[in-house]
Parts: sequence; structure tokens; C-alpha cells
Amino acid sequence: MGEKVDVSIFEELGIPTIINAKGTSTRVSGGILSAEVAEAMRAATQACVDMPTLQGRASEIIAEVTGAEAGIVTSGAAAGLLLGTAACIAGLDPSLMNRLPDTGGMKDEVVVVRSQRNFYDHAVRQAGVRLVEVGIADRFAGSGVRDAEAWEIADAITARTACVLYVATPHSEPALPEVVAAAHGKGVPVLVDAAAQLPPVGNLRRFIAEGADLVAFSGGKAILGPQASGILAGRRDLVQSAALQMLDQDIWFRQWNPPATLFDKHRLKGLPQHGIGRPCKVGKEQVVGLLVALRRFVALDPAKRHADWISRLVEVREALRPANLLQVSLVDNGPDTVPLLEARLDERAAGMSALEAVIALQDGAPSVHADPSGAKQGLIRFNPMALQAGEGRIAGERLAALLASRA
Repeated sequence: MGEKVDVSIFEELGIPTIINAKGTSTRVSGGILSAEVAEAMRAATQACVDMPTLQGRASEIIAEVTGAEAGIVTSGAAAGLLLGTAACIAGLDPSLMNRLPDTGGMKDEVVVVRSQRNFYDHAVRQAGVRLVEVGIADRFAGSGVRDAEAWEIADAITARTACVLYVATPHSEPALPEVVAAAHGKGVPVLVDAAAQLPPVGNLRRFIAEGADLVAFSGGKAILGPQASGILAGRRDLVQSAALQMLDQDIWFRQWNPPATLFDKHRLKGLPQHGIGRPCKVGKEQVVGLLVALRRFVALDPAKRHADWISRLVEVREALRPANLLQVSLVDNGPDTVPLLEARLDERAAGMSALEAVIALQDGAPSVHADPSGAKQGLIRFNPMALQAGEGRIAGERLAALLASRA
């Protein structure tokens, strides 16, 4: 992490680079690949392989890391949600796969806790389903302490339910094991959106261990794989269905000779046409890059990764010392979390809001993208995950200079 990269290609294209203190968000192009991952991707461009065979090997590696029966590399966590939903609807029936997103006469509902709704579940709806919300989140409304309960999920499941969607966050309720028990009691699988739930590295196994049937992770966040990569892991039959609906199927069934580690050809009456997940295709370079990054992520000492992140934030903090309009604090909850630096702005004295300061940093030179998520509370946040050595100091100096000019 934090390795300086050659930016000459962006200079050649006339595209200014930025200092990314926002984190690994796609909007700011994600994080920085290690030299090992970048070289693996470059090497992958120099040969051709059979893609089902490559995904079959990926399945073995992902299964080893996650404890799942199988897994595939996707073009991101959102692609994993689309493919996972499609798998829950169609199973291993190629005729149903061919019809999606037309779900007429098929299982066309996905149950989700209302407090877990977010715009990323658009990927689930793309498969042709309707989301059925359960529960009232009084704890977020400030009118009580309750949220949805497992029995409400069970009551919402009908013959039309394809799966239950569970969005994993530290505050998600009910707990996943309760959701799994309710869903499995009605014979329905559970699809977990765990896009940003790394670190800790233990979460790679946690959701499968708690009974999830499918789990989608982002490959371009803490794993530091290619930004357009992800993981879908879980039950082998469902992962196989997802793969069948993503891969290029322009081949005769008798000619198709897939790896038995992922595909049960004898269970299929034929191959589907290019499926609903075809726009989510992932290239050999992304598959290889993700696998190398995944192994690297699992092998790295969490304490070392955390210490590297802290060092980036200390650079910011030291550069902000001259800024007397800020109250700066390091938010660190241990090696299994991503630390943040929070700078609380005295907006009245500065004559500008925290959001205005974030915009000024973004629009200046060099362009510094801070995290605006706390701007309404007067907070300017700095995330270390995509900062390279020396960039934290520049980011802090830019903010300090901005506030000095206002004073």
C-alpha cells in the first residue's frame, strides 16, 4: 500500500490526477494497485485462456479463502448482487435464465428489511424482481428502539419469494443468523451484500459461516484488487447459475467442456443464451488481478496494514497543526477497522461551511478529494486507504492554507 505509481499515462492523456483522501470509492477511481497485482494483470494480457476454466480455478481459490462451496470473480459487488439474484430466480434452468428480466410466472419478489434499503439494491431489481420491505426502523427515526424482526421476514416470504436480501453493516438488524433461520425455514436462500465489509479479514468467512447462501464483496476496496472487480461466493449450485448467466455462451453444448470444480454439466439440459449478466463480464486481467490481490490481502498482517493507514493520517494531522480553526481527532477503533482523521471546522469563525471547504480543496491545485460524509456536522474527514506517501502532508497543507486565507 502507498506505493508511488507512474502517472505519465494520465499526463499523456491530459487528465489531471488527484489526491484521494475520500477512500476507495469508484467516483474517485478507487485505490492504488500494488506492483505485484499490476504486474500480474499485465502478464495476464500476454496469453489467452478458456474463461470457464479460469473462473473454475478462481472458484477453488475463493472457496479456500471464504469457506464457501464455490465462488466467481465478478465485475464488482453490484454485479454480484445482480448475478446472485438471477441465480436465486432461475436456478439451473436455462429456459428461465433466457427469460430474465421477464419474471412472469417465476419467483419475482425479494424480501428486504426496510432500514437496509439503499440505491445499490437497484442491482437486485435489475433482475426483474420487486422488493418487499419489512419492518419499521424506529431506532433510526428517533421514535423508539426497534427495527425489523425475524418473524416479520418469515411472514413476508411467499411462493413468489426468490431470496432474502441482507445488507451487512455493523448496525444491521436482525442479526444474520436470525434472518438465515427465518429464510431457510421457508426454503428460501439469503443473499448478503457485504461490499464494504472488509476489513476485518475474518468477514470473508463470517457470512458464509453464519449461513448465507450467497455473499457479494467488492474487490476494489480493502482487497485492493482492480476497481471493476468483485467476488460472489456461496452455494455451488447458485454460483454455477450466476456464472452461466455471465459467461459468453456462444458454443455448442457438446463442445462445452467446463471445469467440474464449478460446473455440473450433467445437471443441465443445455446452455442458456447470453444471460442477463452478460454486460457484467469480467476479463482475464481482472480475474487474475483480483485473485492475486485476494491472496495478498489475506496474507498481510492486519496490524501492518493498519499501521500504514495510521501513518498516512498522521501526515495529515501534522500538516494541520497551524490551522487554528480546526479541532482535529484521529478516529481509531483498532486493527480490524479503517481509521479516519476528522477535522471539525469552526464554520462561523472561518466564514465557510465544511462542505464549502471540501469543494475548495477539490477545485484547487492539486485537487484534494476529502470525505464529505460528515460535512453537515461540520466535519471534514480524511480516509487513508488511497493516500500515497507524502500526499497526506499535501492534503493537510492545502486545508491549512485555505483556512489561513479565510482568517
